[in-house]
Amino acid sequence: MSEALADSGSVDASKRTWLIASGCAGAIGGAAAVVPFVSSFQPSEKAKAAGAAVEADISALKPGEKMTVEWRGKPVWIVRRTPEQLAALPKNDPQLADPASTRKPEDQAPAYARNAVRAIKPEYLVVVGICTHLGCSPSDKFKTGAQPSLPDDWQGGFFCPCHGSTFDLAGRVFKNKPAPDNLEVPPHMYLSDTKLLIGSDKQA
Repeated sequence: MSEALADSGSVDASKRTWLIASGCAGAIGGAAAVVPFVSSFQPSEKAKAAGAAVEADISALKPGEKMTVEWRGKPVWIVRRTPEQLAALPKNDPQLADPASTRKPEDQAPAYARNAVRAIKPEYLVVVGICTHLGCSPSDKFKTGAQPSLPDDWQGGFFCPCHGSTFDLAGRVFKNKPAPDNLEVPPHMYLSDTKLLIGSDKQA
């Protein structure tokens, strides 16, 4: 009698195992069927490439500092320039390839940034951090004065280590460098004193 009960218990256990396994398989199959459906709500690669505008909070950015936000898969630099850095910009003009951004103006900067400081607000520089030569990302060289690979009268800016292109703190390229153009100023606008919208300038 006890053997019969034992056999009955083992059968129940095997049934239970089979039911659990079947249930799990069904759940996995159901989830697999849902994945394509859910994926259809995700942005397409084309939509991602088009890139929506992004907000940047600049409230914590101190004079002399830089922050980076991503827009359309590109790094966008926001530099809060000091009064000294702004005052030094005109000193670079004779050494620059395109100081007034007149070469390909539509590609280099929107109309509101085609000025001496290439900005809406002089204090803040907003540029795409990609060298216009071969797409490398330049390094910050905000310290002034003589340094390796930089001129003795360096006023601060950016240096591309790949091929030696240099840009000032308005993103303007120096003469006789591989980079053909200044760094791009993307469309942008101020939502408030502390918030920037990168990628849209409808109200700028």
